[in-house]
Amino acid sequence: MDVEVGSNLYRNTDGMIEIEGVPQIQVALKPTTGALLVNFALFDAGGKVTAKLVDSTLMINERRAYEVNKTPKSLLLTHPASGTVILQMDVKAPDVVAFTKGEFHTIKGHVIQVICHRMENRQAPCQRHDARSERRVRRPRLTQGRTRPILRPSAR
Repeated sequence: MDVEVGSNLYRNTDGMIEIEGVPQIQVALKPTTGALLVNFALFDAGGKVTAKLVDSTLMINERRAYEVNKTPKSLLLTHPASGTVILQMDVKAPDVVAFTKGEFHTIKGHVIQVICHRMENRQAPCQRHDARSERRVRRPRLTQGRTRPILRPSAR
């Protein structure tokens, strides 16, 4: 499965995204229907779990602060009180899932923002990674002053 995270493309992944060494997001497609299934742990600034998605369904929702809207091909997790998009994912092709927008804390309390940078009338350059070989296919683009991406899917 290929996973787009913002403007980065990760090829040949198993759908698991580790952030700061912790598997925080897992994406899969249901074999029979192709429906999007997302497992996700949402933390507060102190590292405490405030919400948890299991197979695209909210299982933990502290103070009922979060709302999930889903279709078989998309998922949107929001914090309605602030209007923040926590997680937005879409199926773009039979084996390609796009994580296009999001803002959430890691287990260590760092804020992660996922956005897809686009320039007028053309797509911005992006990074492509092959999770099996960790080989960069196109030229790297600096992200938050780093040459390596913060989010790293694990290999199959």
